[in-house]
Amino acid sequence: MKETKKWTKWLYWFTFAVAVIVVYKVLDNFGDITSWFNGLISILTPFFMGILIAYLLYIPCKKIEKAYENNRVLRKRARGLAVITVYIMAFLILFIIINIILPSISKSVIDLANNLPSYYSNAMNYIQNLPDDSLLNKESIQEIIIGLEQIDITKFLNLENIYDYIKGAFGIVSGIFSAFVTLIISIYFLLERKDILKFIKKLNNAIFKEKTCEKIDMYFKKTNEIFFKFISSQILDAIIVGIIMSILLLILRVKYGLLLGFLIGLFNIIPYLGAIVGVTIAGIITLFTGGFSQALWMIIFAIIAQQIDANIINPRLVRNALKISPILVIFSITLFGAYYGILGMFLSVPIIATIKLLINDWIDSRIEKNEK
Repeated sequence: MKETKKWTKWLYWFTFAVAVIVVYKVLDNFGDITSWFNGLISILTPFFMGILIAYLLYIPCKKIEKAYENNRVLRKRARGLAVITVYIMAFLILFIIINIILPSISKSVIDLANNLPSYYSNAMNYIQNLPDDSLLNKESIQEIIIGLEQIDITKFLNLENIYDYIKGAFGIVSGIFSAFVTLIISIYFLLERKDILKFIKKLNNAIFKEKTCEKIDMYFKKTNEIFFKFISSQILDAIIVGIIMSILLLILRVKYGLLLGFLIGLFNIIPYLGAIVGVTIAGIITLFTGGFSQALWMIIFAIIAQQIDANIINPRLVRNALKISPILVIFSITLFGAYYGILGMFLSVPIIATIKLLINDWIDSRIEKNEK
């Protein structure tokens, strides 16, 4: 008995010593480990992108597959035909964007970048020549103007830098091989989705107990529902708002109307704050290019369009999938945006909704235990 205790004690101290050495080595070679990890993430990026594409195309693919299953001739090959159909549709949309919409937007961006220094100079001259009793002539406003004058806009908005920004934004899919792997992975995930889910469920049952498996399965389904409904609805909503705003701005003959409509739609992906930021930027650009009257009309139409979206379009798309307080939404956007940028802002809402779901379930389970 004593020998057993002695060996247990030595084994404990040996394990502790090994753990200390491992921690020391990790900290000592932290730079190499980080570099290796970043390299691994870079290698696996096409796989992650493929899974993301398959995730976004899952619902339309599933609906098309059901339509094919109703046909006796096509029933046996319904899944394969559904995958082919959904990718043909995706490529057609991509073709339209690249060949029709993108050239117009690119032309507007280049023109705006070339003319922005003159717009900026005219605006600064106008503000500085305002009467002394004007509200804008306060010392704080004058300090902001002096600070803005010291910014070299052409340094950030010249043509070469714009191309560099675009190249950097699409750097992940710049390689032909990476794009090919991404496409293949997404196709295989759609084709074998049932087998993959079956394997995950089988592995889950092998590791955990029955009650734990049921909880994991429940949370997996609920989390998937939250993320998919939010991502798909926000992207669709952004497209609808972008189209509506582009049409309205073109009717108002706002310069760069298509670009500004696309910009407002893009920012609309971020709940609450995105719409305000997008309309503000569009309003400032319209003020520079079309004057105060046109900017005012643009903002009025944008507010009306945003109200229609907030009260009619968006609720129908989301359908109460995310029942969370606006305060919590703004808090999550601010927090995740500070650490993870635009992507953090976009994913903050479904993440906080999932966290809320877990906390509420935990509170309910604790209350039930205390009542027994």
